Parts: sequence; structure tokens; C-alpha cells
Amino acid sequence: MTIKFDRIASVAFLVVGILFIVGSRHLSSTSYGSVVGPDIFPFILGIILVLLSIRLFFESAASLGEGEKKEPLQYKPFLIIAAATLVYILTLEIVGYVITTFLFLFICFQTMERSKWITSLIISAAFSGVVYFIFVEVLKGTLPGWPIWF
Repeated sequence: MTIKFDRIASVAFLVVGILFIVGSRHLSSTSYGSVVGPDIFPFILGIILVLLSIRLFFESAASLGEGEKKEPLQYKPFLIIAAATLVYILTLEIVGYVITTFLFLFICFQTMERSKWITSLIISAAFSGVVYFIFVEVLKGTLPGWPIWF
């Protein structure tokens, strides 16, 4: 069951990655006041998704000979992360990138492994801060940084 699901998921993610690459080519290549255009991130994301899906396909094909273990599906973590993603999307512009990304990552890390909350806190803060700094300061892109009320 798991191997079949992995192979189907790898093909689905391959298609999504290709659609990201093709779709990013239809976006404008630059935006006003920014060196990095809106087409760069979806294009890179599409390439990463394609590469990871190819890797998943070959890993699942290589493990065909091994005995399959039936693992129970974990609905609760999936629903928590799906809800966190929805809240992240809806609040990104209002609250800003740094705070929403920090909270989103912290919730996701805690959903996957509850005992390491200090590590989750450090990684979430470092990731959201470093990505914001690199994208806005180094690449001269634009992200909703901090909320207006902050």
C-alpha cells in the first residue's frame, strides 16, 4: 500500500512541478522596484518539486522487493498542518511574512514532534528571519514584512 501510494504521489508531484514551471513562464519576469521577479520562486519551486518527485519514484521502485509494512494513516497531524496552512495563507498579508512563517513552522514542527519545542522555536525563528533577510535585503524582492500595527 505504501509503495503504491508513494509511486502515485511521485507522479502527481511531478505533474504539479511541471505545471509550476510552465505557469511561472507566463508571469512577468520583473516587478517594479525589484531585481527578483514574481516568476523566480514558482520556477525554482517547480524544479525542486520535479527533482524530489523523481527521487521518490526511484526510491519507491527500489524498495519494491522489500516487505511492505502497513502503517496506520495519521489524520490528526494532517488536519492540523492543513488548517495551519490555510490560516497561514489567509493571514500572510495582514500579519506579515516573518510572524506568520514563524508561527506556521512552529506549529508544523510541534505537530510532527512535540518534545523538541526549543529546537522548533529556534529553527522557526531562524528560518523566517534568514529567508526574509535574503529575499528582501540581498535579492531586493518584496515580502509583507511586519504588520502595520506592530
